[in-house]
Amino acid sequence: VAATQDHVRRALMHEPRGHAGMYGAVVVRGGAAAEGAHLAALFLHCAGYSAMCGHAVMALGRFALDYGLVPAPTRPETAVRLRCPCGPVTAFVPWDGHRSGNPVRFHSVPAFAAATDLAIDVPGHGKVVVDIGYGGTFYAFLSAEQLGLDVCSSKTRDLVSAASAVTEAVKKQFKLHHPESEDLAFLYGTILTDGKDAFSEEPTTNICVFADEQVDRSPTGSGVTARIALQYHKGLIQLGLTRTFRSSTTGSLFSGKAVKATMFGNYNAVIVEVSGEAFYTGTATFTVEEEDPLKHGFFFK
Repeated sequence: VAATQDHVRRALMHEPRGHAGMYGAVVVRGGAAAEGAHLAALFLHCAGYSAMCGHAVMALGRFALDYGLVPAPTRPETAVRLRCPCGPVTAFVPWDGHRSGNPVRFHSVPAFAAATDLAIDVPGHGKVVVDIGYGGTFYAFLSAEQLGLDVCSSKTRDLVSAASAVTEAVKKQFKLHHPESEDLAFLYGTILTDGKDAFSEEPTTNICVFADEQVDRSPTGSGVTARIALQYHKGLIQLGLTRTFRSSTTGSLFSGKAVKATMFGNYNAVIVEVSGEAFYTGTATFTVEEEDPLKHGFFFK
């Protein structure tokens, strides 16, 4: 798709149809969604493609039921099996016989700690210590405090700049490895936290900056998956304990818990359950006029 159909992504994600924070999913049925999946999904953003998106999985699960893409849904909950670039993901969607509901929960691919307490030299910020976790894609994690910022009160622009600097520094100083596909061995972004990693009933707040300085509006489903895996690896959370995560951008909440220990290649891993809400905003038909010189979109930065 990237090699031959990227104009479709640009037309949908960039202006005038999209915007700098746009995110999308191409939904595929039939043969491409093989191996027992109802649907396959390819995730799009302003800079390219991603291997996993938890919030999109929640929305796609509801969409699949409400638009008849899953035969014979069951009450009170239907398992919607998705094939994502990272692997098989299952969404568990409330169903009352007529319409889907919230909250939706999902189980993703095994999540693991790729590195902990890794010292990284970040230009403009000096040495910082990061953890790298995998939850369908790789993220670097650190407290905003290490960068002289507060994840709840600092300007978003400052948080974005600092997180992007961390991402670029980690890419240059640490080589990632994925147990099954080197195509997935890339750092997707950096998640700045409030530093509250130890288990608590209180929510912990974070902001995710991914791709080309794009800011997640949600607590980040794949990020919550990776962060739970890191906390479990460090002995900060036990199997079955539920933690709540808050987005510093919108205040929205996800919950996450490690439900089963497993192996993923040589990594000690966990299956993480993430739960949250997803809502419709409408449907649209987009038109691309052939003579439009900007038909494939444009992007200001």
